[in-house]
Amino acid sequence: MTNYEVMFIIDPALEDDIKDATVETAKGIIEADGEVGKVDVWGMRKLAYPIQKKNEGYYVVIEFKANPTLPKELDRRMRISDNIIRHLIINKDAK
Repeated sequence: MTNYEVMFIIDPALEDDIKDATVETAKGIIEADGEVGKVDVWGMRKLAYPIQKKNEGYYVVIEFKANPTLPKELDRRMRISDNIIRHLIINKDAK
């Protein structure tokens, strides 16, 4: 299994329970075929540049271990989610 890290930014206009549900959904996708490690919720932060006319976002970082096929599925699911405005998946083992 390979070590990965995903950082995603949730729409700041959403209710807190929807933000929590979005984080749990991401963890559920990972747990289906991998192992969730450290979950780090950064909370509201200012964006470097406006995204969809928003200047702030709710940041979350999740470390996980998975097979090489899981990041593709996670990327696909995050791309179609209306709650997530940006995401980035990093292979921590790649040099």
